[in-house]
Amino acid sequence: MSNKENSAVVRGELAIARSLYAFVENELCPDSGVTHEEFWDSLESIVKQLGPRNAQLLKKRDELQAQIDDWHRAHREQAHDPDGYRAFLKSIGYLCDKIDAVQLQTSKIDREIAVVPGPQLVVPLDNARYVLNAANARWGSLYDALYGTDAVGEDDGAERTRKYNPIRGDRVINYARDFLDRHFGLDKGSHSQATAYRVKDGELFVRMGNGNNGQLLRPERLVGYTGDPDKPDTIILGKNDLWVELKFGEGYFIGRRDHANIYDIVLESAISAIMDCEDSVASVDVDDKLTVYRNWLGLVKGSLKETFEKDGETINRELVSDREILDRDGKQRLLPGRCLMLVRNVGAHLETDAVLLNGEPIAETILDAMITCLAGKHDLLGNSRYKNSREGSIYVVKPKMHGPEEVALAGKLFDLVEDALGIERHTLKMGIMDEERRTSVNLASCIAQVPERVFFINTGFLDRTGDEIHTCMEAGPVLPKEEMKSAQWLLSYENSNVDLGLASGFMGRAQIGKGMWAAPDAMAAMIQTKIGHPKAGATTAWVPSPTVATLHAMHYHLLDVRERQRDLLARSKELIDDMLSLPLLPEDRVLSDLEKQLELENNAQGLLGYVSRWVGQGIGCSKVPDINNVDLMEDCATLRISSQHIANWLYHGLYTEKQVRETMEKMAHFVDSQNALDPNYSPMTGHLDSSFRFQAALDLIFKGREQPNGYTEYILTESRRGVKSSAAAE
Repeated sequence: MSNKENSAVVRGELAIARSLYAFVENELCPDSGVTHEEFWDSLESIVKQLGPRNAQLLKKRDELQAQIDDWHRAHREQAHDPDGYRAFLKSIGYLCDKIDAVQLQTSKIDREIAVVPGPQLVVPLDNARYVLNAANARWGSLYDALYGTDAVGEDDGAERTRKYNPIRGDRVINYARDFLDRHFGLDKGSHSQATAYRVKDGELFVRMGNGNNGQLLRPERLVGYTGDPDKPDTIILGKNDLWVELKFGEGYFIGRRDHANIYDIVLESAISAIMDCEDSVASVDVDDKLTVYRNWLGLVKGSLKETFEKDGETINRELVSDREILDRDGKQRLLPGRCLMLVRNVGAHLETDAVLLNGEPIAETILDAMITCLAGKHDLLGNSRYKNSREGSIYVVKPKMHGPEEVALAGKLFDLVEDALGIERHTLKMGIMDEERRTSVNLASCIAQVPERVFFINTGFLDRTGDEIHTCMEAGPVLPKEEMKSAQWLLSYENSNVDLGLASGFMGRAQIGKGMWAAPDAMAAMIQTKIGHPKAGATTAWVPSPTVATLHAMHYHLLDVRERQRDLLARSKELIDDMLSLPLLPEDRVLSDLEKQLELENNAQGLLGYVSRWVGQGIGCSKVPDINNVDLMEDCATLRISSQHIANWLYHGLYTEKQVRETMEKMAHFVDSQNALDPNYSPMTGHLDSSFRFQAALDLIFKGREQPNGYTEYILTESRRGVKSSAAAE
């Protein structure tokens, strides 16, 4: 975060970028009960207390990695010794002594976290339009999601066309009626035969085309309605703590021919949303960071608005209200209109020069904690149009923590922030992202550091795989990237996370999460496969868009996650050794030159496709076409895998440096062609030697082994600053 040309305000031993100082004074602090003078005095005190410990723990990461590198080099020519490896990791303090699961003591947890199973959005906080869409994605049109994606087939005249296709519309309606029959079945007939719905004496009556009436087989699944009970505007049904809304009337093209006058079926979709300051954001200076902070504050206070053009129409976007309905007894009830919002701070390894202490940058995660939590306090105080946490908690997701010492430091940071901001102890809840190897193998000890704060643990293929490759970099060449997904370490990691969460009392109290569906346009495949996440015992899983959230929500109707968790409680197996298994190519596995080249081209194209946007346009997360022109959601975590994988195979002689450079040049031409229609994209080819984007991509590979834990942000940030500096000089 460069604050050059953004003159600093000196306060005590801090030098603060003037624009950040003004934001805190004029926007963040008013009505918070904290003056801006108190804010900066507290920040200085916290940085002095925790900064040295943070630096010490980052140094310990490097020292542990160096020892692991030495061990692998010394044992590279020998058969892998799992017992010896485990003993070694324990001797250097990488692996902690095994402890019994500590029971959570977290209190004041919202039902969206503790009770309701469902999808979770992750969205970059630097894009106001995206975060508003995410916050409003609590409810989503099933008709839209089916009609506009490949979830419904396009055969026999049901193609997606610019003009409304009634054949496709009928297919959508039939799909939705099947959904209703499966989850809200009738004692007589089918929803596909319905011609009218009404509510009487707390019961739902469905009139059939043959004149008969049907009722819900499970009457308690009627939640409520709006309008005249004899001819309601909406009917709300519920299963597994999730709601479904039938909307009656005219005006929506998909349902215009519906014989029951249902013009849409709306599902409770994204139950919570992570508003991200981290991996999905390209934030390299104080101006970038202020956009992130302002958007979070605007979300919390309900004041954030965005106006944009779409298809020639001006659209105004803001947060939506809660929904007023009448329950089965005709009494008024309020249903949440928005997702529960969480905020993800950056990792402990990043620094910001938006604030200097005695001339040195401070840990950015400390600044994030102070600002995002003071913004969150406005929700506690009622300084908002809408309530986010009805239980009075602030939910902070902490990424990239390495083991229990770092979790303990984060807990201490939360203590000091609460004291500084006048917030009751344990109001700040902590989501532990189980995405680094040292956290995975010590997860019980990590939870034990902050049992009063933990509200979620999760798993994910992306960062966890990047760390896995980097940790065993010296051991040998790793498996091809796709084969990593079925490697023993990953399967054990996924199961262990769920087992440990259940043993720690997460059921009915906290979230157990799973990772992202990366292909936002492949909805037929998503519907087929992502049922695996609730089946694994996870109460939530990440999705990249509101549409995916709506379709994934169907899985949580199909499977009762709490029942599944009860089944899994009996599962008990020691998985540490399996998690410590190395994902290396078997010695007798010989890859052909073609196999190696295809792997290289795949990784190089993905790397360049993402870096060209991050560095060139400041886009931290977007749909990036892969080598087969399939759009995939990319962020720093996906980049970490691609760069580390190439670096590993290059180091162990599966590639030559010449081969890598030639392939990168070839893929630069390919990526340029994929972005040819983007008016904001500048080609890399023609000036590769001077391209910040291309050179950054090369550095991520050729300097990949020396990047701490294989992280990409250091190189990306330096290169992005170069682009912005060059643009400012023109």
